[in-house]
Amino acid sequence: MKDCKPDAPGDIQKQMVLRGARCAIGPRECPEVSIEIVGAHISRILSNPSYGHSPISDCFLIDLSGFLMLPGLINAHDHLEFALFPRLANPPYRNYIEWGIDIHNTCSDVIATHRSVPKNLRVWWGGIRNLLCGATTVGHHNPFQSEFKRGDFPVRVIHEYGWGHSVALGSDLRAARWATPEGYPFIVHACEGVDDQARDELLELDRMELLDARTVLVHGLAIDRKGVALMRERSASLIVCPSSNHFLFGRMPDLSLLSEIENLTLGNDSPLTAEGDLLDEIRFAIRFCKIPPQVAYRMVTGAPAAILRTRRGEGFIRVSGIADLVAIRDTGDDASERLKTLSMVDIEFVMLGGQVQLASKGVLERLPSQVRQGLEPLSIDGTIRWLRAPVKELLRQTEEVLGVGQVRLGGKQITIPLWTEPENVSQLEECDLPLH
Repeated sequence: MKDCKPDAPGDIQKQMVLRGARCAIGPRECPEVSIEIVGAHISRILSNPSYGHSPISDCFLIDLSGFLMLPGLINAHDHLEFALFPRLANPPYRNYIEWGIDIHNTCSDVIATHRSVPKNLRVWWGGIRNLLCGATTVGHHNPFQSEFKRGDFPVRVIHEYGWGHSVALGSDLRAARWATPEGYPFIVHACEGVDDQARDELLELDRMELLDARTVLVHGLAIDRKGVALMRERSASLIVCPSSNHFLFGRMPDLSLLSEIENLTLGNDSPLTAEGDLLDEIRFAIRFCKIPPQVAYRMVTGAPAAILRTRRGEGFIRVSGIADLVAIRDTGDDASERLKTLSMVDIEFVMLGGQVQLASKGVLERLPSQVRQGLEPLSIDGTIRWLRAPVKELLRQTEEVLGVGQVRLGGKQITIPLWTEPENVSQLEECDLPLH
């Protein structure tokens, strides 16, 4: 995989117009518009009746009529290097420490096998897992990897942050916090469990003077009403991962209580414990945690943008903002209502910083030939998507370790489809035969 310069997204198609789609300006406001993009940013948003021919010379036009455009979603919490792992646990547990000890004792062979896949490959699959579900910006809770700096990495990974693992496993949290540059969020797992030890972690963080407006806690399952009051007093933020909590501890976060924390958002966690991808997590939260769809929409757009202090307009569709966009078939519902049923198979177009990163067969047929260049097909449980990623080479190297036909991404089987060039899209049969 050849390195690209950091500003590569947007370089292939510097000027572009997306027209004909309804556009989620907000969770319920979805007018039909045309979006002009110059470089990596949105230059104009025009109502379609007023839009004729593009005023930009040599621009690419993409007809997205029949689609609804959303801002690229923000996955506030993931561990990208675990994307290929299966779910590992023998629940229920009382806290995350018990879980860690148990899986290392009972699943050591599985862990060793997957860790033998080089980490640079594993984080690429983590990026692809997010891309497939429309998450264009990801919070990675582990050391920042050099792969994330590559201009061809499939998603944007937040790099302006400090982190510690947890109170029990985080080594010197004070040192990690003081090493975090001013203005950056400091992210740490906390209160992940159902016992007193998990609940007391919040007080321990406060005693260490690590609980303030820059602090972002992950999970918070054991936070009680007094803990919520303390979080509010300290202006701290919280990322919840409901399906992970339910799997490990048989309990979900009480969002009727935790929603009193002003800065609250949703993360996906890794396939080690999560239900699936970010869209699966959203549906889980709406169905089982009774989150209203409008709230869920904010929890994967504007809320994580504020909590993680993004700087380029991520999570919104607005003039001068970064051109991170997702398109799904338009059913007539607004964006927040679509989240109730939205899954990976519904994501047909993803743009990152003005560059097309993902296309379904139907969208690929609408793309100018120059825009198709560099897209490679991948089958995920039989759903075929063209991705701007070296998926054939990634799969070849990963199968050298895990075995041919044995690679699973978030639990889903991945293969290379029979046809491997975008020019063959009109001949493509819906098949997932591996090329070996």
